[in-house]
Amino acid sequence: MQTSNKIRMAISTCPNDTFAFHGILDRKVDFLGLDFEIELLDIQQLNVGLFQDRFEVAKASFHAAAVLSERTLVLPSGSALGFGVGPLLLSAKEGASPDNALTSPGCTRTLCPGEFTTAAMLFQLFYGEAIGLKKTRVAHQLFSEIMPSLKERSADFGVCIHEGRFTWAEEGLFLVEDLGTRWERETGVPLPLGGILARRDLKQETLARIQRVIRSSIVYGLEHREETLPTMRKYAQEFNDKVLMAHVDLYVNDWTVELGEEGRNALSVLSQKAIEQRIMSPSQAAIEVYQP
Repeated sequence: MQTSNKIRMAISTCPNDTFAFHGILDRKVDFLGLDFEIELLDIQQLNVGLFQDRFEVAKASFHAAAVLSERTLVLPSGSALGFGVGPLLLSAKEGASPDNALTSPGCTRTLCPGEFTTAAMLFQLFYGEAIGLKKTRVAHQLFSEIMPSLKERSADFGVCIHEGRFTWAEEGLFLVEDLGTRWERETGVPLPLGGILARRDLKQETLARIQRVIRSSIVYGLEHREETLPTMRKYAQEFNDKVLMAHVDLYVNDWTVELGEEGRNALSVLSQKAIEQRIMSPSQAAIEVYQP
């Protein structure tokens, strides 16, 4: 069990995280006696780091949360979920689709941003038949390299996340499907993308303080939006302030401040989908949200 006040915490470099954690990164909020050691990493690096027990607290995809449900808890604050927030399946060729043999003859190549990302889970959920029939094979690549690979035609399809969600058209790429819209249509609940996971072996009092600090940081960002821009620019792939704020407006919402009942229900649906895909065993604990 964690006994010191040092907390190894990691978040992603995407604008919604650097916006939400600006208050912590610039020490604008009370740390409540905790000593945060913070790393900023790509989402797949965050997922892998949690599997390796490198962090006490980290942002992770909810796909990873499903796999790690017996070792971690989801904190009530810091999640990215909602309607209209899903990853986009893009194509290098207009009219092509991974499950359409006419437009995609032979075995095509689809890029996902990491094995344990929610984006990869959604592609598996909706295009599992195409994968099984070998119409497409999945490869994993850093999220910021997916659109360049499509433009270079070294891949046929790519599941796009983060800032690229706003810039794909001007890059000359084509939309196959909004995977989030499909999730909403088939489940009726907001799409859970990622959240803040904490190790279950942390003391309850420590968990409570971490949760309070994170919530305070999110509220600080929402109350000081312009102040967060230099922090977002420092780590973002896209430096256009309008794009950065559009990203924040899409991914930082009331569920980021507090998951609430609807957010918890969305995680229950995700757990059930993970069982259906055999990502989780039926006997495995469901994704659990920490209750302060």
